[in-house]
Amino acid sequence: MYDPDNDPHRYDDIIDLPRPVSAAHRPMPRADRAAQFSPFAALSGHGDAIAETARLTDARRELDEQTQAQLNGRIARLARAAGRRPQVRVTWFVPDPRKAGGRYESAEGRVRRVDLEGGWLIFSDGLCLPLADLTALEGPLFDRAGETPAEE
Repeated sequence: MYDPDNDPHRYDDIIDLPRPVSAAHRPMPRADRAAQFSPFAALSGHGDAIAETARLTDARRELDEQTQAQLNGRIARLARAAGRRPQVRVTWFVPDPRKAGGRYESAEGRVRRVDLEGGWLIFSDGLCLPLADLTALEGPLFDRAGETPAEE
């Protein structure tokens, strides 16, 4: 009985023929042809979701009454001295837009204005920070001994 699967001569009629070339289409570049067989992401966005879950955020720390009173005093002092454009270093909390928590950032610069009614600290370089998010305020203006919240 003849078995076509085991016939060593079954492709003899086409083995030496030239490769067919289309008259209508240019040959595909080798890189594009290889890309057809590359793996694909069956769950698009899954890797991004895992990376987002793994991204760490800091919890917002609540200031105790004494630290908050000291910070409020420094903000009041800074508001009175803003016309002199004092140099300060500020730390504030930036809430994360996608998950609970956030991060703490610091910046240093000259203060242009303290908007107590609107609740903003505005620097000469254009940086605007919400006063409610401030956690620390340092600088030569606050280095005097005996600082109290009602001072000046």
